[in-house]
This record gives sequence, structure tokens and C-alpha cells, in this order.
Amino acid sequence: MPKIKPLHGFRERIRSWNATFDDQSPSYRWWLLANVMIGTFMAVLDATIVNVGLPKIMASFGVGIDKIEWVLTAYMLALAVMLPTSGWMADRFGYKRVYFLGLFLFTLGSFLCGYSSTEDMLIFSRVIQGLGAGALMPVGMAIVTREFPPEQRTVALGFWSIASAASVSFGPLIGGYLVDNFSWPLIFDVNVPIGVAGMLATAIIQKEYRNTRIRKFDPVGFFSVSIFLPVLLYALTEGNAATNSAGWNSPLVLACFGISTIALAVFLVTELTISEPLIDLSLFKGFNFAICNLVIFIFGIGMFGSTFLLPLYLQNSLGYTAIQAGSVFLPVGIIQGIAAPAAGIISNKINPKIPIIAGAVLLALSFYINSKLSYMTEHSFIMFSLYLRGVAMGLMFSPLTAIATLSVPKEKMGQASGLINVLRQIGGSFGVAVLSTLLTTRVIYHSQLYGEALDQNSPVFKGVMANLGSFLVHNAGSAASTAVQQGKILIMSHIGRQAFVQSISDDFLIAAIITLVSSIPVFFLKIQKRN
Repeated sequence: MPKIKPLHGFRERIRSWNATFDDQSPSYRWWLLANVMIGTFMAVLDATIVNVGLPKIMASFGVGIDKIEWVLTAYMLALAVMLPTSGWMADRFGYKRVYFLGLFLFTLGSFLCGYSSTEDMLIFSRVIQGLGAGALMPVGMAIVTREFPPEQRTVALGFWSIASAASVSFGPLIGGYLVDNFSWPLIFDVNVPIGVAGMLATAIIQKEYRNTRIRKFDPVGFFSVSIFLPVLLYALTEGNAATNSAGWNSPLVLACFGISTIALAVFLVTELTISEPLIDLSLFKGFNFAICNLVIFIFGIGMFGSTFLLPLYLQNSLGYTAIQAGSVFLPVGIIQGIAAPAAGIISNKINPKIPIIAGAVLLALSFYINSKLSYMTEHSFIMFSLYLRGVAMGLMFSPLTAIATLSVPKEKMGQASGLINVLRQIGGSFGVAVLSTLLTTRVIYHSQLYGEALDQNSPVFKGVMANLGSFLVHNAGSAASTAVQQGKILIMSHIGRQAFVQSISDDFLIAAIITLVSSIPVFFLKIQKRN
């Protein structure tokens, strides 16, 4: 009988493939960049592919916006909690191993999401996905910033952001196609083969790297920040939830605010007093690092929060199918992918403040344009705002990241990249929580406002009711006795839809103001003049 090759032979083959990627070769870092882009593509893809499937998921489980938003928030929260820890894990166990573990958890979480039978199971599976993504994003970014010298780092980060751009473009489109033609679980299953390919590429291409200085793990800092973020966001989303009749005065909401405040205080005291904290807050002593992270946090609030809103508007108000709603995002990532490397080159040649400020202004302008949405909004009007958004995102992120990490020591690069991604994801979580809460509040407000404006004794109202009754009798086959009641139902339905559209517009206006504010700190960045 022929002998079966042992597993040892497969390991030797992997080692021989690894030897073909010499880490001393100038081409190695570009192979490594391509490998890291796979994980980045997956992590960002799953934050965008879900948006167009939310209406179908809501219908499938019979839940509202206040519940379904946790499909997004749980992912971003788990990601944000894992981000600071991943830097310590990479230093302790090796960057390649932690990156591989992130790919494995993300792929496993995607598989479980596809087989979720309840909304609670789906949210739990999204937490597993978020833990994997929390290892992929900062470790991948730290690998890129470590391997590339400063003169190439901005361009490399620009190309790295192409993976994010591709996810922004193709995520909603792929998700829309799968939701319309198959079912929503496939928007998670599609990540599985990509994850397997990413793990194989990591095993072959990457060389292991460990930091010579390994910090002690900070359990108090980890658990305090892990309590602070979820509890605070739960309080923000529960304040106006349909299941909470007491509103912001609910004992549960007030208790959550109190617990989150205590957890934040414990976290800050711990991180500022121990010798080896989970998050090295001393990095914020660097002026540029602190300012760039403030901008990134504010940017995350507007960007992620608004991305949550547009698919809901397109499908619930304009009647777009999932694939039609997803297709509008296709040019965004392509434009971002073109603008990001160009922004890196401009930053190296002129002044990095220019693309950052221009990007913030364009992004705020795109949100302001979306604040004018209505039932009569044309497709070209929506696309113009998204074109501006693609340019803005490409201009902003790579210069901000490069300026933030320029003066960071090499041994602290993992911590720095983790902090950058933590604050962006926390900003995104706050954006989704705050804007969805605001959406619920404004829907109630506009519904009451429009309802009070109806005067059933006015000649206009009586004329509209007469016309609706005549239409229903002659075209819908309704009896004259029921046509009046059906007409009133139609008017109230129209008021509800109009209140929803107006509330979406209000949210976009808030996002525009928040984003415009993010450009103010950029003026205070200290940029050294080039020879």
C-alpha cells in the first residue's frame, strides 16, 4: 500500500514556501502589504456588507431599529475592546500568530452568523467576528508601519486603505445581490472562503516578529474598559427604545450611566498609575498624536453613523431593493482607493493639512446634501453626495495616520496603531448609537408635529378625504362605507413615512456639523517644514 504522507511533510512544504519570501528583499514588504490587505478587506467588508441586509434581518426576526442596531454596534464594540489588547498580544506571542488568530476568529464568527436562528445568537456571533477584526486591524497596520521606512510609509498606508475602499465599494453591492437573490445569511458566509485564503497567505508569506520588550498584562484596565464601552452604549440606545416606557429616567438607564462612569474612572486611574498599562496614555503627550486621534474619533462618529442611515432610507423610503441600495456605494470605494495614495503623495510633497482639511469639508458637504433628502430625491442627487464622500475619505485617513505615527518609537508602534483604530471604532459605535437614538426621537417628534397639523374640520382635509374615497371606490373596489376609514389610514401612513424621511435628514445634518467640527483641530497640527 502507498504510504500516506505525514503532517510533518506538509509543514516542511510550508517552510520551503516561506523561504521564497526573504524578509531582506525589498519586495518582501510589498508581499506583506498585500497579505495584510486581505484581513483589512474582510474586517471592513463585514462592517459595510451588513448595512443593506438590515431591513431583511429586521423582517426576519420581527425586531425594530433599536434592537437591530446591535448587529452593527456589537461588532464595533467587540472590535474596539480587542484593539488595545491586540497590541500586547502581538508583542507577547508574535505578530504573525496574533494576525492568524484574528483571521481564524473572524472566519469562525462569520460561519456562526450565517447559521444564527435568533437575533440574540446573531449578535453573539457578531461579537466573535469583532474580536477577530480587533486583532486584524491594529496588528496589520502595525506590521505595515514597522516594515516600511518613513519615506514610504504614507504611500504604503494609502495602498493599505485601498482594501478598505474595496470593501466600501463591493461590500454593499455583494450584500445586496446575496440578499435579493438568496438570503441574508449568505452575507456572512461569503467571508468564510476569503478568511481561509487569508490564513493560508499568512502562513506562507509572513515572517514572525516579536517585540523584545514585553509589557505585563493589565487585567484591571482591560475589564474596566470592557465594562465602560458596552454599558455606556447600551444606555444611549436604551434611552429611547420602544421597550423602555420610562425613557431616560429609567432606573436601568441611570444605573448603566453610573456603572460606565465608575468603570471609566477606574480605567483612567489605573492606566495613569501603573508602570505597564494596557493602553499607554503617555502617547497622548505627543501633540500631533493626540490631535490626530481626536479628529479620527469625531470623523468616526459622522462616518459610521451616517453609513448606517442611508441604506435604511433607500430601502424603506424610496423602495430600493437591497442590490440597488448596495450599488450606490460602488463608486465610493473606487474613488477612495484612487484618492488615498494621491493624498499620501501630496502630504509628502506639500503639507498634509491640506488634504485632511479638504477631506473634512467635502465629507461635511456630502452629509449636508443628504440632509435635503425627500420622497422626490433623484438618483443623481444621491450619487453626487457619495462621490464627494469617496474623495473625502481618501483624502483624510492616510495623512492623519501618517502624521500620528511619525514620531512614535518603533517599539510602541503596535500600541499607537491600536489606539488609532480603537478611537475610530469607538467613534463609529457612538455614531451608530447616538444617530439611531436621535432617529427614533425625531420620528416621534415629527409624527406628533404632522399629526397635530391635521385639522379634520378644514376644507382641505375634507377635500383630500373626498378625493381619496372616490379613488378607493372606483379603483380599489372599496365600499363607500369603508373608503373613508381607508383614506384616513393612508394619510396616517403617509405621515409616518414623511416623519421617517425628515428624521433621516435631521441625522445627516447633525453628522455634517460633527464632521465639520473635526476639521478645526487640524489647524493646530505641528508640521515640520521640508527642505
